[in-house]
Amino acid sequence: MTRRILITITAATTLVLLAFLVPLWILVGEFAIDKAQNQVALEVQPLVALLGADAGSGGTTSLATTVAVFNAGAVHPATVFLSGGNSVAGVPAPPDALIRALFAAGHPQAAFVPVTGGRELLDPVGATSGGTYAVVRVFIPDSYLLRGVAKARFTLIGLSLILLLLALLVGYQLARSFLTPIKALAAAAEGLAAGDLSTHVAPAGPPEIRQVGELLNRLAARIGELLRGEREQVADLAHRLRTPVTALRLDSDGLTDPLERERLGADVDQMTRMVDAVIQEARRPVREGALPLCDAGVVARERVGFWLVLAEDQGRYVHVDIPTGHWPVRVDAADLGDALDALLGNVFEHTPDGTGFAVRLTPAGSGWISLTVDDTGSGFPSTDVVGRGQSLGGSTGLGLDIARRTAESSGGQLRLAAAAGGGGRVQLILGPATPAENLDRSRTRIKTRPGRRRRAH
Repeated sequence: MTRRILITITAATTLVLLAFLVPLWILVGEFAIDKAQNQVALEVQPLVALLGADAGSGGTTSLATTVAVFNAGAVHPATVFLSGGNSVAGVPAPPDALIRALFAAGHPQAAFVPVTGGRELLDPVGATSGGTYAVVRVFIPDSYLLRGVAKARFTLIGLSLILLLLALLVGYQLARSFLTPIKALAAAAEGLAAGDLSTHVAPAGPPEIRQVGELLNRLAARIGELLRGEREQVADLAHRLRTPVTALRLDSDGLTDPLERERLGADVDQMTRMVDAVIQEARRPVREGALPLCDAGVVARERVGFWLVLAEDQGRYVHVDIPTGHWPVRVDAADLGDALDALLGNVFEHTPDGTGFAVRLTPAGSGWISLTVDDTGSGFPSTDVVGRGQSLGGSTGLGLDIARRTAESSGGQLRLAAAAGGGGRVQLILGPATPAENLDRSRTRIKTRPGRRRRAH
């Protein structure tokens, strides 16, 4: 933006300078020529006055003496032509058509005539009673006519460059005054897009930019209000679920079969914990978790460990490739755990017992992380199966959509493909976390569930 403003100022200033420089360039030359011609005309006037008394006498000796005395002290020596067309005194020079025309004019006027290498001053001397005329010729070279012109023109160019630099300096300062509040707006918008609802910008700059800053602050506040309202509604809805859960607990306590009572009680306990987790999540401050972050390795190892028990019961081969170290991603630990549970749950629900699967965590470059789940089943009937509420396998169709939304919330994406062994492959590309964020905060919120999952009958 600064470069464009400077280019615009440069173009406008250059046009203005050219509009003044070109006429001044021409006027400087013309002024110098006029000044030089006037000086030569003044220098010649004494000679013209002296010759006026002798023009009709025919005294060439006296005329030659007068011109010789003048030329001895003159910068530009003169030549005198009589009406006969011959040069009789001064610098020898043949008469040309212009001089003959001056004699033929009867009452000629002084004139400056352009010639090769300069100009000639042709100044006729008035006629005497004898009708004889004389013309004084003085040659003025270009070096004298244009004396000082080059220096004046270089001075004009230097002044123009100085004015252009001053215009650029002023333009740069103006651009900074305009762009500084715009950059602040961009930084605030970036923070808001990253989920930092505490973003606030101090309105500054022109009135229009200040208005945008005020609207951005109102937008951030409004988003926070909407999120708080939505979380309150979710919390209320989850709280209402406690009544049917309590009824289920009473029903389970009334069972006479100890095994069934224990089984149903465990399920009710798990449902109670899930409802409590939803309420706690919904009632977290809006600012908390606005910039989600977790260690994908910690989450993946915890969730794979949970599913290993059921995999062992069903005779499934499990390959886990989760290297040690930190794998920070811009996803909440609970959300990433739900996404991985959805993917692994699909493997158990849509492949027969004994079907193996693999979970891999690999870098995807520039801080991005790839979390891949492969299975050795029959694969996907189509790669176009990611859609909320859509399914080609008799399920609710929410599992892949949950995983997709989790990946996209980090700036990444979900990819479906065929695994190397012919089964299905689901790959989550997760966005990198910024160095300023702290992993310890999100590690403490990894979901924990019962260590053993009951086999579906």
